[in-house]
Amino acid sequence: MYKQVILVRKDLKLPKGKVGAQCSHASVTAVMRALKSRSFKDVVDKWAKEGMAKIVLKVNDKKELLKYIQMAKDMNLPTCTITDAGKTVVEPGTMTCGAIGPAHEDDIDVVTGELKCL
Repeated sequence: MYKQVILVRKDLKLPKGKVGAQCSHASVTAVMRALKSRSFKDVVDKWAKEGMAKIVLKVNDKKELLKYIQMAKDMNLPTCTITDAGKTVVEPGTMTCGAIGPAHEDDIDVVTGELKCL
């Protein structure tokens, strides 16, 4: 089974609508990057056929977000981080969230298995 996880910073206390938008940005960006690399195309196809599972998890702050993204990069998993333009809720340049995957759920769980759902 394949999935994608999206990591959202708790410390920003984002409104639900903003969280939804930022998570969408992260999901789409990670998939676009995965498809560009070609080595992940088969994984993206399998993930899509399984229903494109996405799980939103919470991290405490930017430092913790970057820690999990780096762990995923070290495992050669698709990743991205999202930096907000700052037009509504947060200051310009604020890193709000990140995505890992799509990838095999066992690989993602090695990185994020201890995190709680948002």
